[in-house]
Amino acid sequence: MRVFDQKKGLISFLSVCRAENQTIGLVPTMGALHQGHLSLVKTALGQNDVVVVSIFVNPTQFDKKDDLEKYPRNMDADISLLNEVSENIVVFTPTESEIYDGKIVSESYEFGGLDKVMEGKFREGHFDGVGTIVELLLRTVSPDRAYFGEKDFQQLQIIKKMAQMKNLPYEIIPCSIERESHGLAMSSRNERLSEKVRNEASFIYKTLLTAKSKFGIESTIYISEWVKSQFEKNEQLELEYFEIMEEETLTPISKRQQNKKYRAFIAVYAEGVRLIDNLRLN
Repeated sequence: MRVFDQKKGLISFLSVCRAENQTIGLVPTMGALHQGHLSLVKTALGQNDVVVVSIFVNPTQFDKKDDLEKYPRNMDADISLLNEVSENIVVFTPTESEIYDGKIVSESYEFGGLDKVMEGKFREGHFDGVGTIVELLLRTVSPDRAYFGEKDFQQLQIIKKMAQMKNLPYEIIPCSIERESHGLAMSSRNERLSEKVRNEASFIYKTLLTAKSKFGIESTIYISEWVKSQFEKNEQLELEYFEIMEEETLTPISKRQQNKKYRAFIAVYAEGVRLIDNLRLN
């Protein structure tokens, strides 16, 4: 395994790989790795000769300083986990000034409204920060393919949009959500939950499954009100939003159409920790 903390060394190494006709995959992460991240890495390893895993907690995508400071960090544990998966992994661990060339600010993007709903509505500037760091990583690594989890589905759609707008010739590969045994979507933030509340948070996924069973039978308004009522009864979890959106455009469903895919999105607070999840409904 090779670990680089500077772009120059990484780019030089990858140029040798390309000269040998090796394909390159990229898995961007913010560290605090778990099995969800490792599933992305394993998928990338199955499709590429070399996989770059970036570990960088990106400050420009946090709308709350407190959330940035509390984000879990354990570089040694992350590298150890990756080393157990494969020796063909290249780890990129830049500092803020290195990846941003000393100017730590977000670019302003026009995402065509994809950034104005759900996460964008509640986290000002978040997706400009996401777009900026992902573009920087893509341009630095120049991978054949880059891998992103569907847990952050809105983020995935925005990254696809950014790559299209910037004419970036890299294939964006979506990967399915990995879940804990009781259904909670795997997330680095889960480590901040007590065991009791972590188990209770499985209620989020169970609610999504029931909403899916009601989709096509009940109206969208009925399902949304039902979800709200369920969380009002739960003392451990606070609902921030529940939305049913058309999958490709992330626009609210008006009248269900057979040729379109719909997905339910949810954000919930548990012990002050913000958890998100989503589920395809049809």
